[in-house]
Amino acid sequence: MVILDGEQLTIQETVAVAREFAPVGIGESGRAKIERSRAIVDMVLESERPVYGISTGFGEFSKIFISRPEREKLQRNLILSHAAGVGDYLPEPTVRAAMLLRANSLTKGFSGIRFSTVAKLIEMLNKRVYPAVPAKGSVGASGDLAPLAHVALVMMGEGEAFVNGRRVSGAEALAAACIEPVSLGGKEGLALINGTQIMTAIGVLAFHDAVIIMKTADVAAAMSLEALKGTRTAFDPRISQVRPHRGQAATADNILRLTAGSEIIASHANCGKVQDAYSLRCVPQVHGASKDALRRVEEVLTIEINAATDNPLIMPDTGEVISGGNFHGQPVALVMDHLKLALAEIGSISERRISRMLDSHLSELPPFLTAYPGIDSGLMITQYTAAALVSENKVLVHPASADSIPTSANQEDHVSMGTIAARQAREILENVTNVLAVELLAAAQGIDFLAPLKPGRGTGAAHKAIRSRVPHLEDDRVPAPDIQTIYRMISEGALITCVEQETGPLAAY
Repeated sequence: MVILDGEQLTIQETVAVAREFAPVGIGESGRAKIERSRAIVDMVLESERPVYGISTGFGEFSKIFISRPEREKLQRNLILSHAAGVGDYLPEPTVRAAMLLRANSLTKGFSGIRFSTVAKLIEMLNKRVYPAVPAKGSVGASGDLAPLAHVALVMMGEGEAFVNGRRVSGAEALAAACIEPVSLGGKEGLALINGTQIMTAIGVLAFHDAVIIMKTADVAAAMSLEALKGTRTAFDPRISQVRPHRGQAATADNILRLTAGSEIIASHANCGKVQDAYSLRCVPQVHGASKDALRRVEEVLTIEINAATDNPLIMPDTGEVISGGNFHGQPVALVMDHLKLALAEIGSISERRISRMLDSHLSELPPFLTAYPGIDSGLMITQYTAAALVSENKVLVHPASADSIPTSANQEDHVSMGTIAARQAREILENVTNVLAVELLAAAQGIDFLAPLKPGRGTGAAHKAIRSRVPHLEDDRVPAPDIQTIYRMISEGALITCVEQETGPLAAY
């Protein structure tokens, strides 16, 4: 069970709850912190002083004082009015991750929410009530207001949710799970939606999958190195010692371990080729820089999943209610844009290796990796697919965080667009996974043509794993299912598992 205290939630635990339905609870220390901050809000609710979001309206309406009899209605109306999302629904793992992250933030004890309301959110999570949350509508400041409001709607028995894959009303979803809807008290609506949990949830799952991508990219590059009869010289550890970027050194070490014992590389050790093309020779520098970016992404996300992102914040030690800007998604926005670029570059250099393997003028392999050129097209069009995805990434990689647009009558006049950046990072990751699938398909075919020479220990394991599911391309066939099969091997972690059984753990960053 994952026990929340607002301080120690990890990325791995978040993934376990989101994708593996790990149960969630709140520790005693977490409950005590929630109740301490709520006591401050209760005192404010009994007073006649204006406090943002508790006894005033929101955004531009913060100048309007709300009388005591209207304060619960204020919170309900907040959720109803802010549920303005559009577009396709976020996947269930993303919504589950966001619910977990919001509960953890509330458990930190600076939000002023009731324990029973946080418990209700966790009960929905444990009973697999999956709110229908439209993906679009957040500008990434004042929190992910619209999408989080769609989560809160279901807590109230409103809105829509999915039950066993069927979209039903929020009331029906709660009834099916034997959950009573919540009636929000003072500040509780604001506490539920004033945060960065949607962008962070998308980011956490993208980061987790990017770790697999970074390892897979090294496997694909090592297989391409062998298929193209490249040299291991460029991966000499002394090269990285004089330019000591951690990611560069890690990548070089991965490639050396993957190709250790390669008969293919040993067979041309004394050939006249001086050096390989950049897409092979500069793998440590390019993949390594992306690995270094991934490390920064992890640092920011680890902070964010244990952060209080409300406004105002309740300070139990002093009784103060302080307005600030922790809801602003800029830290997440910037690293999501960084992740976009890091992933896009992995796809870009991969496509160049694919092109070299298919071009017989550069590869010393049969044209388009077919034994029957002319009558067969071989893997010709798979490179078109990779090129299309790489070019699409060039559009998606434009930094979302470079944009801002005023909201709430210019009261909220600078926003992060972090949720857009996170969604784009997810899309780029999917594209890059497909590009790597094409590279692995081509590299396996290229290695086949070099038989009986055997690939290295790690590349051999990858080649064997691919061939266990995708046969050698003898005659033309539809390549899309082969790409999809390797895509699944990558995304499910099956390929890396097979490789690491031979090499030991590979470095992702």
